[in-house]
Amino acid sequence: MKLPVQTWFDRSTSRARDWPIDRLRAQKAGTRVSVVLPALDEEATVGRVVRMVHRLAHDTGLVDEIVVMDSGSTDDTARVATEAGATVHHRDEVLPEVGSRPGKGEVLWKSLAVTTGDVVVFVDADLVDPQPQLVTGLLGPLLTDPTVELVKGCYDRPLEGAGSTSGGRVTELVARPLISRFYPDLAGMVQPLAGEYAGRRRLLEAIPFCGGYGVEIAMLIDTLELRGLPAIAQVDLGRRQHSHQDTAALGRMATQITHVVHQRASGERSDAPSITQFARDGYGHYAPVTHVLDTAERPPMNTVAGYARRTAKVS
Repeated sequence: MKLPVQTWFDRSTSRARDWPIDRLRAQKAGTRVSVVLPALDEEATVGRVVRMVHRLAHDTGLVDEIVVMDSGSTDDTARVATEAGATVHHRDEVLPEVGSRPGKGEVLWKSLAVTTGDVVVFVDADLVDPQPQLVTGLLGPLLTDPTVELVKGCYDRPLEGAGSTSGGRVTELVARPLISRFYPDLAGMVQPLAGEYAGRRRLLEAIPFCGGYGVEIAMLIDTLELRGLPAIAQVDLGRRQHSHQDTAALGRMATQITHVVHQRASGERSDAPSITQFARDGYGHYAPVTHVLDTAERPPMNTVAGYARRTAKVS
């Protein structure tokens, strides 16, 4: 007898090669697709990611718009992305009446206000070797199965000493144990924190967006609770190469993810999480550094009055 995790995994996991372009084009019909790249100081890589998506859009018609959401870059991210063929929006210029916050969750949330796709594909801007299947694979379940509303990518993530199939250090040490403890229905997710995923607008409009690095795990949990496990699928996208953060940064990421999961599991809201880390001072002594991390949530976009007005103008 199969365990529930295995049953979901067998039914809802596919590979990018299962979704050939001709099949997707035949299924797309009138579905509008937006690809969004959240970016913060990614001038070295954002151009090649945008060019990959731009070629896919030109050659296949599967992508209708490419948007880069600038999260406050101080380098040439915006210029490079524009020259590569994307429309760039700075977080401060989108829904200015609600203000701006730092972090990835903020720009993902605000991207809903400047895109028009029925399906929105999120792709990280730090990819070293971006391939079209990062987009086409995610589109497969959404274009062919109307009951699927969120598709997560999974892939090999090369990291010396970690094994080629590592789900990521924070995933293996933090997210996976938390999911197994509090949300075992999601235990079949290979990479719950993956930055490549896609969703139907009707879902993305109906869920809150966490600030910072809690956004991916929160989206999974909220989709599970709002739509149920059958609404979630995952696609093996092959191999993903990207820049790696140092362990101190991963510690701050892990703190945010732990906070978000415990909040949702307990149903209680608490103050912003903090973590104290240590660094040598100018005299060679350890000095404590405490980071207060913003995980404040944005409400479901379909409850924001300014968004309703903007979508009315788009339509």
